[in-house]
This record gives sequence, C-alpha cells and structure tokens, in this order.
Amino acid sequence: MGADLWYPEPLVRVLVVGTGVIGVAVCLGYGLWRFLGLALSAAGAAFDPRTLGSRAPRITPSAGPEPARPAYWAGQMWRDARFAGRAAALTVWYLLTRHWLGEVVRRRLLRGRHGQTGIRAGNGIGRLVLRLIAPGTALAALLSALLASVLLVGVALVFLVQLVLVALAALAAVLAGRTADRLWKLARGIRMKCPYPGCYRPFPLAVHICPGCGAAHRDLRPGGFGALRHVCRCGRALATTAVTGRRKLTARCPHCDQSLPPAVGTTRVVHLPLIGGTSAGKTMLMAAMLEGLRSWSHQSGLTVEYASPDDLREANTLNRQLSQSGWTLKTQGGQPRALMLLVGRGRRRRLLYLYDPMGESLRDADTTRRQGYLAHADGVLLVTDVLAAPVVRRALSAGDPERAAAARPADLGPVETYAGFTGELQGLGGRRKRLAVATVVTKRDVLDQLTSLPRPSEPVGGWLGAIGLDELVRALGHDFAAARYWVVSARAATGAGALDTEQRRAAEPVLWLLSRTGLRVGRLAEDRPEPPGVQDAQDTQGPQGTEERINTP
Repeated sequence: MGADLWYPEPLVRVLVVGTGVIGVAVCLGYGLWRFLGLALSAAGAAFDPRTLGSRAPRITPSAGPEPARPAYWAGQMWRDARFAGRAAALTVWYLLTRHWLGEVVRRRLLRGRHGQTGIRAGNGIGRLVLRLIAPGTALAALLSALLASVLLVGVALVFLVQLVLVALAALAAVLAGRTADRLWKLARGIRMKCPYPGCYRPFPLAVHICPGCGAAHRDLRPGGFGALRHVCRCGRALATTAVTGRRKLTARCPHCDQSLPPAVGTTRVVHLPLIGGTSAGKTMLMAAMLEGLRSWSHQSGLTVEYASPDDLREANTLNRQLSQSGWTLKTQGGQPRALMLLVGRGRRRRLLYLYDPMGESLRDADTTRRQGYLAHADGVLLVTDVLAAPVVRRALSAGDPERAAAARPADLGPVETYAGFTGELQGLGGRRKRLAVATVVTKRDVLDQLTSLPRPSEPVGGWLGAIGLDELVRALGHDFAAARYWVVSARAATGAGALDTEQRRAAEPVLWLLSRTGLRVGRLAEDRPEPPGVQDAQDTQGPQGTEERINTP
C-alpha cells in the first residue's frame, strides 16, 4: 500500500504520457518547422522596403559632410543583421505567446474549438478530446520555440562569422588600396601642393568633384565609404584611387578651393622659382623658356603641354605683349600664381610649376618669408642682370653706360639680390644644400655690344669672375648642391624673328633642373653647336657647353 503512493494513478499516467507524445509529435512534425520557417521568413522580409519603390525604413541616410553613401559593410551590414535577428526573435515570441498559447490553446482548444479553424465541436466528446490535447499542444509550442531558438542562434553565429570575414576582407581591401596608392605616389615622387597665391600649401588628398551632381568629395579614397569606389548621393560611382580612375575627376585644392590641373595627384611636381631683381628680365626669360621648350619638342622626344586653359591663356598673353612691343609688362601683384606645364620624355612626366615673382617681393627678409612657394622649391633659376652690378657699372666707359642704361638694368645687383633671399630660402625650405641653382645671365644681346667688358664666353662662371662677380660664383658653389651657368638673350629668343638656337639655349636651364629630378632630358642639348674655342671639360662643363660646379655638403 505504501508502494502505491510512489506511482501516479493509471489515468494520470496516461494523460502525462499522452501529453508528452502529442507535444513531441506536434513539435517534430509541424511546430518546429513552422517556427523556423516563419522566423527565417521574417528575417528575410526585414530587408525589403514596405512599399515598392520606397526607401527601406532600416536604412538611415548619411548626415555627414561627405556626400557619399557609407559602404554596406561599414555600418548598414551590422544594422541589417541586428534588424533581421530582432525580427526572427520577435516572430518566435509572437508565435509562442500570442498564436499558440494565446489563440490556439487558450481561446480554441480549451474552449472545445478546433485549433486550426476555431469551429466549436458538435458534441461533448469532441469538445473533451480537444481539451485533452490542449496541454500537448502547449508543450509542443514550448518545445518548438525552444528548439527553434537554439537552431536560430546557431544560424546567427554562423552568419556572424561570415559578416566578420566580409568586414575583414573589406578592411584588407581598404588597407591594400591605400597602401598601393601611397606606394604609387612614393615611387613617382608625387607630393601635392597648391600653385595659387596665398595658399601654396601641401595636401595629402585633393577635393574631387562628382561629374554627375557637382558634389565635393573630400575623402575620395579607400575607406568607410567604399574600398574600390564611393557611391555619390546622386548614385554616381567614383573611383577611389588614381590607378583605378580617380585622376579623371575634376580636382580642387582642399585649402583655397581653387581648381587644380588634372595632372596633380598623378604626376610629380617640380617647383622652379625665377629669382631676380626688378627689371632683371625674369618674365622675358620665362617667355623665352616656354618658346625654347616648344622648340625642343619639335626636334626631340620631349613633350610639352600646358596643364590647364588658364596656363595657355597666360602664355598667349606673354606672346602678344612681346609681339606688340618687344617687352613684357612688369610683374604686378603680390605672390605669383605658378604657370604650369606638363613636360615629359618617354614614359616619364613632370608637372612643372614656374613662379615669376615681383623683384620687390624678394628684397628683404619679411617679404621673402611670405613667398610660401620657396619652401617647396626643387631648384632655383637665378636671373642675373650683370648690368645692375656696381662693379660692372664702374668698369663701363666710352658710350657703354648709355647702352647699359637703355637695357633697363635691374634695381639691385645680382650679389645684393642673392643675399636678400638665400638666407630666407634656407629658413623656409631647410634644404638649400640639396638644391641646384641654374644661374642665367640675361641681356646677352646688350653685353655683346659693350666694349668695356669681355664678351660673354664659356665657361660662364669664369666670365662672371672676370667681370668682378667672383663673389657670387663662390657663394653659389658653397650654398647649393650644384650650380650651372648660362648667358642668354631673351629678346633674341622671343617675338618676331626669334632664333631657334637661342630659344633652345634659354630652355636648357629648365631641362637641366628637370633632369636632376629623374626626367631624362639632360642630354637633349648635346647636339647644339658650340662656339669656337669652347673646351670640353667633363667635370666642369656640361653637355650644353656651360660650366657646372657641384658642391658636396
């Protein structure tokens, strides 16, 4: 009798076993798959917009300053995963509490109604049977929800691993894209700097303009907005590296917002300022250099083109002035805008920035410090008017002073001009000892007419010493890594009746400085006929028949 207390009554046992059998059977035969199917369907439906053609409510538009859509993997992917997981969990909870336990079991089965249709059974036995299977159905709902949740958590973990792998692959692509872009610029020696007055500032990345809507993209590189491309808010896909096509976009300076030539960011820039006093002939020499580069391009593999329409207009203005009056107007304004040329030979190109500042801007330390472009100089074109040197003027006699005065001598002598800027050049750039200086003696046509001075001859450095400017030659040889000398008549190289030989001679200083940046143009002048009596000296005379002095720091 005592043993009978440990066992339930046969009827209770039958009910318990029957409830368990019904629960397991309904769970494995229907409930589990129903829960899984509806949960996965809800997770999938979370990715669809509620209205056809409308924006999905889960997608939040970017409110940042960059007019691009963030990359899917950078944020939306995780929001979608969270949105889908939440939808699946809510579906399981709704099916368990509202549908199965609330509607099917409590409102239907326990009230003698059919669980699927809700129709009340026609007799008492039918209603009793429905009430008896209600606990089994509730157990099936609980088991289905529990097993479905376990399986869904497993699916979510696998999906999470896949998302992490996708994110890591995207980050690796971003890192590879940035590294490749940086190495490509490093290999080509590309350092971007603004050519405009008042700016001259370096920048790692230009502002790129979307050709579709004109939006300004300040961060168009591999990153959170895309590894290979950014999608503008207008829907236009934009390449993120120069190698993949970013170079085709219009670029602007991120500091002053002025337009940059297309070659900026893809071509190594060479900054060459023309340094000389007022009326030393800098602007005429620059015009002669432009004509000389064009002349070389007709006779060799050299390619020369203007970097932008503004540069072409500036060069045409110079040519019109020379054609009309034989002189160029005095340089006006404050800091100069660089005249930009694309110079190349073979597969190599350089974006040449030529600066023609006012002579007054380099007269003292204060104004020189404001010439920010000097900090980026890759070489110096020192424009030397020897007629302005006091030691030369004192040596003139027998009508030569009148001839010299008619040539409009510079306001300062070459020694004073050089002394006024050289110290500040070192302070601005800090690398004067690594730079080369091309010293160009101008107004050769006048110098050839003077009888009080030796006629200009090679080597030019020796001739400068002979007329009393040996102090300048010594200073240049001491202060710079390399120095070379030319004597040029800019008037003979420009305007109507210009001489091709003199034009090419005027371009040789630029070619020599470009050759020091790795552009293979240093030997272009080898075939130029030399004046009689010029001696070849391999160490002291370059291929252009000009003296070169190299200072080893």
